[in-house]
Amino acid sequence: MSDATPKLIEVEDLRLGETAARYEGADFGGTVSFFITDHPKGEGPDLHRHPYDETFVVRAGRARFTAGDETIEAGPGQIVFVPANAWHGFKGASDEMLQMVCIHPNERVVQEEKADAD
Repeated sequence: MSDATPKLIEVEDLRLGETAARYEGADFGGTVSFFITDHPKGEGPDLHRHPYDETFVVRAGRARFTAGDETIEAGPGQIVFVPANAWHGFKGASDEMLQMVCIHPNERVVQEEKADAD
């Protein structure tokens, strides 16, 4: 029988810095991890990949995504899906702060930086 008690977690307790907070599911008995991000124009992660799919939910601002050989722009109310093992990254693309939730269907975030692979 599993523990059905919900856990209340403060986003500020998960902060990595000014631009992101990271929730690692394994730390709370969960199987999904995610980032909550706030990126100004021109900022965001460089090319990297995961051994699982990643889904991005754009809440505010605009993002310019690079995935493989494709570049797309997404705004509020749009969702971007990147398949497992695809090199990808994104940058804020508008004067409005980019706010997203980046969903990792894994109990831990597993990430390889492109610079490390070269």
